[in-house]
Amino acid sequence: MALPATCYLNGELMALASARISPLDRGFLFGDGVYEVVPCYGGVPFRLDAHLRRLENSLAAIGLTNPLSAGDWTEVFEQVCRGNGGGDQSLYAQVTRGCPEQRSHEFPEHSEPTIFVMSSSLPPAGAFADGLHATLREDLRWARCDIKAVALLPNVLLRQEAVAAGADEAILHRDGQITEGAASTVFLVRDGVLITPALHPGLLPGVTREVVLELAEQHGLPFQCRPVAVEELQAADEVWLASATKEVAPVLGIDGRPVGDGAPGPVFRAMRDWFTRLRDETARGRQT
Repeated sequence: MALPATCYLNGELMALASARISPLDRGFLFGDGVYEVVPCYGGVPFRLDAHLRRLENSLAAIGLTNPLSAGDWTEVFEQVCRGNGGGDQSLYAQVTRGCPEQRSHEFPEHSEPTIFVMSSSLPPAGAFADGLHATLREDLRWARCDIKAVALLPNVLLRQEAVAAGADEAILHRDGQITEGAASTVFLVRDGVLITPALHPGLLPGVTREVVLELAEQHGLPFQCRPVAVEELQAADEVWLASATKEVAPVLGIDGRPVGDGAPGPVFRAMRDWFTRLRDETARGRQT
């Protein structure tokens, strides 16, 4: 019989089914909190420093002091990963402004943050390497998507629109410029050059995005971080999506129109090989 899934809640490890959070929690009432997703390969957290740095930045942006040190976060992640059998996992961490005695929009004077970490299985390596389909949708989210906030209803609705249209992801645009996917970073390839939208408050600084750009630099693949017009995306030779759980995945078609020849392209295949080697090194404990 499988052991109960293990989670961490406010200083305690427990079975996920036993975890309880007050209905007055501000994350529940207002979406007043932030989160982080950390992939683990072979039980080893991938790019943990970068994920903790982004969590720190998100907390600072909403005026919430980080309740744990980097060392404490590392220990919690390792405990939850071990408690769920190790191997390849996706760790989800959420911090909210806690549970004051009454609901009120302004920050409470006294409220301990709620800290929650759980784990789920990662898709098998290469699960998305054969390609995805996407839709183009107007980006109707708020202006601070650089904060990894738990208030994700616009992202949920955009992803659901994509799924209802027979696609896997929504690629978003605002004022004629590509921002990102509903839950992913967007890359395109034109004439052998890798291109991704430059960072700004309207999109998330993806850790996987950072890894892809590092790999491009290491292997001599030219790349640009700059504004990307919708028309340029539609004319791209290749389009990719990247995220902590999808890693890097090629987009085969957008709104029913093929990207390139409608198959994973040669630049993607090279990037996939580089990423896979890095993933394998992580699983062997050589890269964190």
